[in-house]
Amino acid sequence: MSTTLFAKLLSDETATAAFAGTIAPLLSAGDTLLLEGDIGAGKSAFARALIRARLGRMEDVPSPTFTLVQTYEAPDVDIWHCDLYRLTHPDEALELGLDEAFENAICLIEWPDRLGDAAPLNALRLAFSARDDGHHVTVSGPESWAARLGGLDA
Repeated sequence: MSTTLFAKLLSDETATAAFAGTIAPLLSAGDTLLLEGDIGAGKSAFARALIRARLGRMEDVPSPTFTLVQTYEAPDVDIWHCDLYRLTHPDEALELGLDEAFENAICLIEWPDRLGDAAPLNALRLAFSARDDGHHVTVSGPESWAARLGGLDA
């Protein structure tokens, strides 16, 4: 069961990077973040910042819009950044090998609605929206995430 854990205003790209940087070290193999929101809502900026923070270095992080999946090797775990916008059926996502990645990697999934029922039940959901004062993100997920993310709502 998913519960809203907190909401946060990300006033600019620096704030987005700082927020992603606080979440990055809390993630481990088997964690999935479902990044929802319209085009321009901040999903890719968040994913890019999280990947760079987890890798601990500046890295070219292109949008996987056309490749569907970009993978990155962190010292302790692989990171999968997926953009499922162009998929038309959940089976197409599984053909990418996502079922195995959900168990063994950190997965950042843009357009997670394309997964249908294949989305992991223990995933953390981040719903982004663009506003006049920046980007807004609402974070929800199973209660197990509440303790891991404690204090991030400040």
